Amino acid sequence: MVWKNAIKTKKLKPGKTKMVTLGIKTLMIGQFEDEYFATEGLCRHMRWPLAWGGKIKDGCIRCPLHQTTHHIDDGSLVEWSPFPLLPAYGKILGKLSKPKDLKVYQTRVEGDYIQVQLDQS
Repeated sequence: MVWKNAIKTKKLKPGKTKMVTLGIKTLMIGQFEDEYFATEGLCRHMRWPLAWGGKIKDGCIRCPLHQTTHHIDDGSLVEWSPFPLLPAYGKILGKLSKPKDLKVYQTRVEGDYIQVQLDQS
């Protein structure tokens, strides 16, 4: 495992998220309450960038596209593609891929940077 600089702390505001690319990984970095977090950057359902309109509420990230929701602390699935405006359509879209948890990464602050711990591969 190796720590990589992801983003400067001053570029991230509480309750907001940013997309970053580290090597071949696309990550979403955010701040919830007093903690920084890092997850996969793309929704596990339809691979939509989570930081592009994703909402953080009650410790969860909700994809803006189909409303798939995950806990940001461990990535566990809360709700898979409910698409609340058209529930039947959401269920059909939800069956296009199997429910999956969102990968989360350890973070720390080192100097001016939020760092993310990645596999060395």
